[in-house]
Amino acid sequence: MRAAACLVVHGTDSIGNANLDLFGLLVFGIVRARWKSNCVMAELATISPLRWYQRILMGMGGSILAILLATAAWLTPSVRGMGTHQQLGLPPCTLVQLTGTRCPSCGMTTSWSHLMKGNVWGSLKANTAGCVLGVIALFLAPWMLSSAVLGRLTVAAPSDAVLITITILVVLVTLGDWLVRINF
Repeated sequence: MRAAACLVVHGTDSIGNANLDLFGLLVFGIVRARWKSNCVMAELATISPLRWYQRILMGMGGSILAILLATAAWLTPSVRGMGTHQQLGLPPCTLVQLTGTRCPSCGMTTSWSHLMKGNVWGSLKANTAGCVLGVIALFLAPWMLSSAVLGRLTVAAPSDAVLITITILVVLVTLGDWLVRINF
């Protein structure tokens, strides 16, 4: 049974709630019931058809990601590691102009452009979080579009705990990459 595989109990807290071990990180017992229900819901989601508004949202989200990826493929990555977005007529980064310091998103367009051309190392050098987000977009765009067209999830949706973990990791990578770039 898949729901049982989703929960890894790692001791209990002071009031008896089980702690979860999620990718080596402890998530406290308050999430337990939601974690179990999401695992079961992920199984049910593959069977249930999507509602009309879910299909529209999936189609719009997938289309937006596909357009962003296609635009990144069309752009020529900047040799400076940032500023590729200026080819679209957008202004340079305000933080760079005012302070000379790169913001956390500086280099994201360049990163996606490198990634779409198959240059993973160049993508990582331009903006590590941009590379991570680009890879996520490469998986999400076809999944969202195919789910919208077929009217059902073509791959089971990840649980809330997985989505929260991915979000936290992307934020940490973004901030870590930014701290490294402004200090070295």
